[in-house]
Amino acid sequence: MHDHIARAMAVKGKIRAVACVTTKLANDICFLQGTSPIASIALGRALSGAALVGSTLKQGQRTAIKFEGGGPLKKLIAEVEWDGAIRGTVAVPDAVAESVPAALGRAGFLTVTRDLGMKDPYTGMVQLYTSEIAEDLAYYLTDSEQIPSAMGLGVSLADDGQIAVSGGFLIQSLPPSDEAAVDQIMTTISKLPPLTTLLKDGTTPQQLLDILLEGVEHHPLESTDLFFRCGCSRDKVERAMLSLGKAELERMVEEQGEASVTCEFCKQQYRFERSELEALSRSY
Repeated sequence: MHDHIARAMAVKGKIRAVACVTTKLANDICFLQGTSPIASIALGRALSGAALVGSTLKQGQRTAIKFEGGGPLKKLIAEVEWDGAIRGTVAVPDAVAESVPAALGRAGFLTVTRDLGMKDPYTGMVQLYTSEIAEDLAYYLTDSEQIPSAMGLGVSLADDGQIAVSGGFLIQSLPPSDEAAVDQIMTTISKLPPLTTLLKDGTTPQQLLDILLEGVEHHPLESTDLFFRCGCSRDKVERAMLSLGKAELERMVEEQGEASVTCEFCKQQYRFERSELEALSRSY
């Protein structure tokens, strides 16, 4: 099954539902990051979570989610663009822990940044609620964005450590709320088999939505392919180098004579020789 996200509306626009499969892109990203089993599970969940949270993006827009905690994983970032491009990274990819909450740590923050093409991006932050990625994202959407939300995320590893399945769903109640429909959906969610079981059985995102919205009037909307893409380039790295300031660039020329910058998402290395650093410092 190819990676994609499916959308649906229910009860005459009062409920928004989205579901996704992210198995291939999660494998690609975890391979680049060199993640341990628990880091793979956490990153896979975050990638699906970002896809779901960013499911309403319009052309040119971007959403990023960042988990920071006191656990061995330290920091976890996932970004999604309007066209379905996704990327992610972890601060300590070889982290070891017995669960995702233990890997993230029980104390920390979730930051959600929405770049909607305005003058400045909108950024919201909440303290980690349970350090379960789905629960914390649902809590953020309900508390900070005032949209009652339920999210489920699932990642299962194969015997060789690769991701066997990765995906998730998001249900949101829009005003005016239809409490009867919401209660029915929540009852369905409570009786749902493990999400990874459904994904292993080949359940597609649209089929998952049909299961979640069973007995509730709904209709499908468009679907979007999801794929890995990094947004780095040498021009962007040069701009980042310039932001260090003239004094820092001159110090690098004097002490190191060269510099190397590695993209945290795709691990591409960008090298700057002495002459290039000198050219950057002269541009001030």
